[in-house]
Formats: sequence, structure tokens, C-alpha cells
Amino acid sequence: MVSATEADFLIVGAGIAGLRAAIGLAEVGRVLVVTKEVLGESNTHYAQGGIAVAMSGEEDVALHLEDTVNAGDGLVNREAARVLVEEGPLRVEELLAWGTGFDRENGRLMLTREGAHSRNRILHANGDATGAEIGRALLAHARGHHNITLLDWTTTAELIVEEGAVTGAVLLDADGRIFTVSAGAVLLASGGAGQVYSDTTNPAVATGDGIAMAWRAGAEISDMEFYQFHPTALSLPGVGRFLLSEALRGEGAYLRNARGERFMERYHPLLELAPRDVVARAITREGMGEHGGDQLPVYLDLRHVTGIDLVKRFPGISKFLAQHGLNIATDLLPVRPAAHYLMGGVKTDLDGRTSLAGLYAAGEVACTGVHGANRLASNSLLEGLVFGARAAQSMPEAKKTRPSAAEFKPHFAAQPLPDIAARLKHLQENMWRDAGLLRDISGLRNERRDLGRSGEQTLFAPQRDSVELANLHVVAELIVRSALAREESRGAHFRNDFPQRDDEHFAKHSVMRELAVSFEASEQGSLVR
Repeated sequence: MVSATEADFLIVGAGIAGLRAAIGLAEVGRVLVVTKEVLGESNTHYAQGGIAVAMSGEEDVALHLEDTVNAGDGLVNREAARVLVEEGPLRVEELLAWGTGFDRENGRLMLTREGAHSRNRILHANGDATGAEIGRALLAHARGHHNITLLDWTTTAELIVEEGAVTGAVLLDADGRIFTVSAGAVLLASGGAGQVYSDTTNPAVATGDGIAMAWRAGAEISDMEFYQFHPTALSLPGVGRFLLSEALRGEGAYLRNARGERFMERYHPLLELAPRDVVARAITREGMGEHGGDQLPVYLDLRHVTGIDLVKRFPGISKFLAQHGLNIATDLLPVRPAAHYLMGGVKTDLDGRTSLAGLYAAGEVACTGVHGANRLASNSLLEGLVFGARAAQSMPEAKKTRPSAAEFKPHFAAQPLPDIAARLKHLQENMWRDAGLLRDISGLRNERRDLGRSGEQTLFAPQRDSVELANLHVVAELIVRSALAREESRGAHFRNDFPQRDDEHFAKHSVMRELAVSFEASEQGSLVR
């Protein structure tokens, strides 16, 4: 028998967007926040570099807006970016009031710079553990509110849709028991989908659950072809792709090829601080070697950096490197790109509303167009904070009459899929090869055929790994079809067979409905500057 419960608001995900929304919604109703693992395990927790915010007045806000628009390669929703940079300072002041311990020097907040920023505006905490500190502060604040219930080790399997509106969700507890939650409004704040690729900086929980559930429920999905690959993930045999923060380059690190040469001058005037898509492709090309194939090492070099205690500035990175026999200050650090951040997701307006009544989304799972084709460094934490708060302001408008969750009968496969781990590995490796950093029509069509031969998107049992595989299959399908439709190169999407940007045909956002891809201009006006 399926048990049932209810809440005024259901939030899927306990990262920065979900927790900030919960704090806002708790003022007007009962909030249930669910997360797949222990509270605090999310992409937010692993955000190293910092949070970009213009705390120095109107000039800084205006420059932050232009930096965001420029990084997005002609596809940023300017109104969304304006909201981000103008409301960001207020939201960060809230974090400070709630006890977030950003790093200071002589009592003043310390600011650093990352790629494509025109000035120092990155706040960081504990050196290179900014996300973890923000998450800690938000979680502590949420726990103090009697209207917020936090439920960990709980997988959200499906959204409940009745008469075209989302009215709740089907959940699985850690033992696989099924229960339903009915709610006046549901917020997806479930983060990214890096596990669709074999090489990723994302934690294991990043399986695109919110995007896949929204898609199956009938919501519009946008800009899935734009997956940002972080340029500098540690590349050691047998070691997961540990992120080496862009803040290392902000402090002066160089990139060197196998011959020991700095090479970024051949690719961009900003050198190592060029936009991430440019740096990632440059590293890939430098590592290909004369006969192709990813065979030559590329290194991050901080040996020349003086005037800063690198171990103190980057304690988490330094510790991880030391565990693998590397010294941050004296060794060349082998790097390669890895899937890091999805600019696309569930299409929303600037207040978190999706195309389905009762369903909202914020953070990496959502797509407002704020990042365009390429996210500006350290704008992701700010996005979750700002748009999580905005979603909380708009969700109370949702219809309050809820059906009985007990009346909904969830549908699962009778038997779990066999060999889930092997199926997952096959999907990840094929997506990396055919729909990764460098793409072409042959590889994308090959991946689309492979996805079509398997049916994981409709065959999942009531167990977490089965649900996650189904969700990643949906995400892969959305990425591949969107990448095939965009016959140009822009930002994080690079087609070897269409290497030029084509503003005449593709200066628009991709939108997917029932696997049909269309290209639509932003409601906020012109996209191309």
C-alpha cells in the first residue's frame, strides 16, 4: 500500500536554491524539503571558487551585467542577467546576516577574480570551500524554522500531474518504500546532470532528476546543448576528476602543454582568464597530439606565483593534491576538461514558473537564459540564491486546493533492469565520446541511435539506481537532439562540422516539446549584442 502525506510546498533538492526558497516559503506555509542523500550533499557543497557579486556599487553592478552578457556568447537573456546582478548584493547581505563566514582580511571581505570578469568581485570562504560554507549557513538557518521539514535519503521518482497541473510527487525512501506527497506547489531545485558524462566534476547525486521528471510530466526544456566543461579537472590515472578551481588561474596560474609552453595566447587575448569554453577547447586541442586522440598531458602551473600562501588560500585543493603526491606550489598539475555545469534545463520565467501550472524550478535545474551559451565563472551560486528567493515569492500564488495523494497510483516496472552499473557506464562513455566537448553530426547521430535502442527512460523500478539511470537516459536524449538541431558553434556548444557562430539562424534559445526542437527569441528582446 502506498502511503501519503501533504505539504503546502514541496522542494526537491537541498542545495543553495532549494534551501533559500524554503526559508522564504516558510513564512507563508509548511515546507517539505527532500534530498537523495545526507543533507548538504549537493553541487553547492562542492563549489570551490566563490560567489560572484557586485558589492561595490552601481558601476560594479553594471560591469557585472556586461561581463555576464559577454561570457554568454550572444545568447544571454539580458533581463535575467540584470535581475541576477542587481538582486545579488541583497541576497549576499542576507547570507552574511545568517552567519556565512566569507573570508576577510583586516575585517574587509576578500575579493578575487576569475575568468572573463573585468574586476575582482568573487567572495570566497575557507579559501576554496565557498559552497560548503554557504550550504552550512543556509541549512542551519532552515533548521531553525518550525515550518520547514527536511527529509534526507529520499528519492523523488515522478511528478504527479492532474488536469495539466503538478499537484505533488512520488517519493522513495532509503528502503525503497513508496509514498506520495501532495502540495500546493512543487519546486525543482535538484541541481545538475554531470553524471551523464564519464568525466565530470559533479558528485554522484547529479543525475538530472528534476529535468527528466519535468520532461516526463510535459514541461518545456530549453538550451540542453549548452553543457559547460570546466577546463581544469585533475587528471590522474584512477582518480576521479577533482576540480581545480578557476580561482587558481585568477591568482596567476599558467597553462602549459607537454612541451612546457604557455599556449593560451594562441586562443584568446585574456589568456588563462578567457571564458571557460575557450580554455577547455584549447586544453583539449593541445592534448590531442600530432595524430589526434587525448594523449599528451596539459598542466596547470603555479610555481611562479609569489606573494600568496597557496596552501592557506586553497586548503582543500592543497590537501587533495598532497594525498596524491603533488604539491600545489612546486609541481606541475595535470589537467583536462570535465563536465561541470548545465546552462540549459527546465524552461522558466524570472520567477521560477515553468510551462506547467504548480511546477517551479530554480538553480542549475532551471533555464532562465541567464547564462546564455556559457556561464560566467562563479555566477552559479548567485543564480541559485537569487532565483531561489524569487521562486519563493511567486509559489504562494499556486492553487491551494490539493487532491488526495493517496488516490494517485504510481507506475513502476515489475522488475528492476539488470546490469544497471554496466548500462550507466556505457551511457556515460558514449556521451563523452559522441556528445562531449567537441561534436559533429556523425557522433551525435550515432549516440541518438544508441539511445533509441534502449528503453531505460520508461523502464524503471522503485529503487534509486534504476530511477537515476532512467533520468540520465532522458537527459542524454535531450542533449543530443538539441545539439543536432543547433548547426553552429556558440559558447559551450562546439560543432566541428559547423565551427562558426551563426547569428542569422541560431541567435535564439532552443526549446524542446515532445522531442521536437524549435528556436525561440527571448521574451525580453534581442539576444545578440
